[in-house]
Amino acid sequence: MTRLNGKTAVITGGATGIGLAAAKRFIEEGAFVFIFGRRQDALDAAVAELGPNARAVKGSVSEQSDLDRLYAAVKAERGTLDIVFANAGAGNQLPLGKITAEHIDEIFDTNVKGLIFTVQKALPLMGPGASIILTGSSAGTTGAPAFSVYSASKAAVRNLARTWAQDLKGTGIRVNVLSPGPTATELAKAALGEEGMKVFASMNPLERMADPAEIAAAAVFLASQDSSFMTASEVAVDGGLAQI
Repeated sequence: MTRLNGKTAVITGGATGIGLAAAKRFIEEGAFVFIFGRRQDALDAAVAELGPNARAVKGSVSEQSDLDRLYAAVKAERGTLDIVFANAGAGNQLPLGKITAEHIDEIFDTNVKGLIFTVQKALPLMGPGASIILTGSSAGTTGAPAFSVYSASKAAVRNLARTWAQDLKGTGIRVNVLSPGPTATELAKAALGEEGMKVFASMNPLERMADPAEIAAAAVFLASQDSSFMTASEVAVDGGLAQI
């Protein structure tokens, strides 16, 4: 369990859900992790759980000055950066006909613009062998009622990996997409309720929702040299939802 020994990682949206599960696995594999999120109480609780190899920086990916503070903290304590897991995301449902400019801005400011600057601002600290992981979604491939804006944002993420892999030629930095399906995070449980969870669980061939730790296992693979010949790729951890 030392695939990330000595590595430094940043995980946005790292205080809860998939981000927190990934932070746990990265640390178990030997990494030093900076988690980034908007809620100080959640960050404090996460660091208390993660232990001495974790740091927390409060901020939003939609605010470039917050990202500057994040990477200044990384540079000051660690000097360089090996892994960026651009995991922060936002999304809610609105059907065509009710979509507003505010709805579009909220989702795209986080899922696309925020993700772009999360990666761009990390690059000066990264070098050969580094790994960038973008959180996509099965929604980026499939269609679902009232999810058009969120789905479009995740389709954009998929294409960013394809184009950035070419922009990063010669650097030795890899970029891939990790696309979960329905995942039993605390946020999902609160939003969907018990009946909603059952509906989402029934939508894929495995007939259940993912545990965040299952998504984290795939994140470790993409962060490590086990995936050293992968870039511009998408790893779907979705119970087959978007594959059939």
